[in-house]
Amino acid sequence: MGDGRQRRRWEYWWVAVRFSLLLCFGEQVSAQIRYSIPEEVKEGSVVGNVAKDLGLDVSTLVERRFRIVSGSKDALFQVNQNNGVLYVHKKIDREELCDGNIACLINLKMVVENPLEIHYVGVEITDVNDHSPVFPGNEQYLEIAEHTMLGTRFQIQAARDPDIALNSVRSYKLSPNDHFEIEIRDDEDKIPFLVLKKALDRELKTKHRLLVTAVDGGSPQRSGTVNVTINVLDSNDNRPVCSQDPYSVRLRENAALGTVVVRVNATDLDEGSNGELDYTLGRNLKRKVYDIFELDSLTGEIKVKGEVDFEDTEVYKLDVQASDKGQPPLTVECRAIVKIIDVNDNQPEVEVTSLSNVVSEDSKPGTVISLISVTDKDSGINGKVVCSISNNVPFELKPSYEDNMYSLVTKQRLDRELVSYYVITITATDCGQPPLSTFKTLSVQISDVNDNRPEFSQNPLELYLVENNVPGASIFSLSATDKDLNENAAISYHIVRGEGTQNDMASFLNINSDNGDISALKSFDFETLKTFQFQVVATDSGTPSLSTNVTVNVFILDQNDNAPVILYPVSTNGSAEGVEEIPRNVNAGHLVTKVRAYDADIGYNGWLLFSLQEVTDHSLFALDRYTGQIRTLRSFTETDEAEHKLVILVKDNGNVSLSATATVIIKVVEPKEAFAASDVKSSVKDEEENSVTFYLIITLGSVSTLFLISIIVLIAMQCSKPTDYSSKYLQDANNDGTLCHSIQYRSGDKRYMLVGPRMSIGSTIVPGSNGNTLVIPEHRRRASGEVRTVSKNFNI
Repeated sequence: MGDGRQRRRWEYWWVAVRFSLLLCFGEQVSAQIRYSIPEEVKEGSVVGNVAKDLGLDVSTLVERRFRIVSGSKDALFQVNQNNGVLYVHKKIDREELCDGNIACLINLKMVVENPLEIHYVGVEITDVNDHSPVFPGNEQYLEIAEHTMLGTRFQIQAARDPDIALNSVRSYKLSPNDHFEIEIRDDEDKIPFLVLKKALDRELKTKHRLLVTAVDGGSPQRSGTVNVTINVLDSNDNRPVCSQDPYSVRLRENAALGTVVVRVNATDLDEGSNGELDYTLGRNLKRKVYDIFELDSLTGEIKVKGEVDFEDTEVYKLDVQASDKGQPPLTVECRAIVKIIDVNDNQPEVEVTSLSNVVSEDSKPGTVISLISVTDKDSGINGKVVCSISNNVPFELKPSYEDNMYSLVTKQRLDRELVSYYVITITATDCGQPPLSTFKTLSVQISDVNDNRPEFSQNPLELYLVENNVPGASIFSLSATDKDLNENAAISYHIVRGEGTQNDMASFLNINSDNGDISALKSFDFETLKTFQFQVVATDSGTPSLSTNVTVNVFILDQNDNAPVILYPVSTNGSAEGVEEIPRNVNAGHLVTKVRAYDADIGYNGWLLFSLQEVTDHSLFALDRYTGQIRTLRSFTETDEAEHKLVILVKDNGNVSLSATATVIIKVVEPKEAFAASDVKSSVKDEEENSVTFYLIITLGSVSTLFLISIIVLIAMQCSKPTDYSSKYLQDANNDGTLCHSIQYRSGDKRYMLVGPRMSIGSTIVPGSNGNTLVIPEHRRRASGEVRTVSKNFNI
């Protein structure tokens, strides 16, 4: 308030100074005009007609540049040069412009020129009630002890109102309550006080919430409110009280350490330290109580800290004291009665007396394995025990005439090869609530007996052996398995030797009795022997021993070990050389002669091809590479020589081909000489033909004999196993003079065919070790399975 008064003195002094200046410069300065307007008027509101009030000619205001040259910084006012009216340019807030001042005056300096005149205009801003009283905060807090004397005064923060005079705070009001009333210190600041008119009780009400309202004197009145919260401070004027007395609880024996038995709860209406309680056990209890139970001094929880045994004590009585922390402290005593409940706390015990933990797999059902006894320390229903055995085992428990005695016996046949080891779980469960169980594990090993024969992976076995094998070298290895163990699974091998054609070859074979490796004592020749079979016996070392036979079908595979043999031409001294005479007048394509050859091998190894190794004139003669026919390519001319030499190379189609050569001398004669010569040679040629026919008959007889032997062998094999093994023999004669001797056979689910020089249409060549394997297309397969054909070729 001192600052406001000082500002007002300065304002009065400034008005006096300005008035003196006006007197001094009277010729140029006129008297001051003063206007009054309320704050918060709208922009453009007219303050007054300054030109009229100053006596200025309105029509000359623009010429004389009538204007405001000083005033507020924000140009709150403007003058209209057209009519001389002073109006509000910006909205005016008196509290912002003249904060705290009773008088709010704005001085404006106005100038007109020609001649220069200065006029002073004062505008007073009057207050309007545009502000409500405002407290420093929305909440105010007071703390008052519950034993405070009546009439005590408590100051609260006053409300502030920026308005002045009647528009400022004039009075305070208090919301209705039983304990407080409001008083105002009667001075300029209007400070409010709360006065205690009724005693406080914190246990009844800890907080009082009051609403204080400040009202100004404006019209209409404005007001502001503040919430005043009074916290009642506590005094230790209440004794603790037990929530229950006595406490009665039931506790199961063998309760775990730390188990909460009961929580003794006392309450104190006081707060803070006056309401904080400490719990202690009474001093006159038995020593055993302190060993078994403990008391939490803060929470009042009684917990188990020792072993609780129903058989020792059935009921415990505990005295608990609850004291607050006031000065002086107040105390109350509570009693807790704990009754112990008997429980099924002993598990059954299982004792196993094993006669043997190894049982033979040929044991009969009912064989006793172990004796089992069960005991339980509990009595009555808690001591009654029921035993059971794990499922899916070939054993069972049989009760004895004596209670809680059992026998473990086999209930079905055992098979070590299926299960060799059993883990039997015996469960003993008493009838208590809840029931307790004990598990006992018994291991039983099943011992082996020789009840399984050795087994081969398949029967019969097939061996494809290339001819010319090294004598004494291993040709095959077979192996059998036995599901038994140890000596019952130790297998030895031997070959069955006997009389008859089929077993003759067994004498040329030897087998390693330990590992089944078979070696041949001789070298086999495909041209002599194509297939045979023998039997191997696998015997275990059990007692008695068991054995199994397997049939081994051996197929000899051809090698290219025979060179072609020239059958024609053959000279009298045995060399492959011949002379042919032909007339000079023959036409192109005339058959001169045919080279005939034979190869004892089959398939590609016996497939012969003919080629000209040497010829005197390539334009005269041609050789068919498959048939060996020599024909003329053109007619003879007079310039052609009379004698021509042809060297024919005959070779097979083996991987390493073998060959032979024949020489043909062709003499060209005149037609008449040819007829004469033919008569002379006819007798000689008949002899040669007879010789060739003789050799051919011998060859065909040998082949036919081998053919019949092969048929007999394969028929016997077919009869021994009609579903897995079959053989057929085919014979075909080609038009080109080549006799094809064929052997066909099948092996399991595979199909093979060895072919001669003329392959059937649709066959596909598959390179193999002998270069003579064909895969038969699906549409040509027979119901009997796949077939392998072995062909022997003759070129006749």
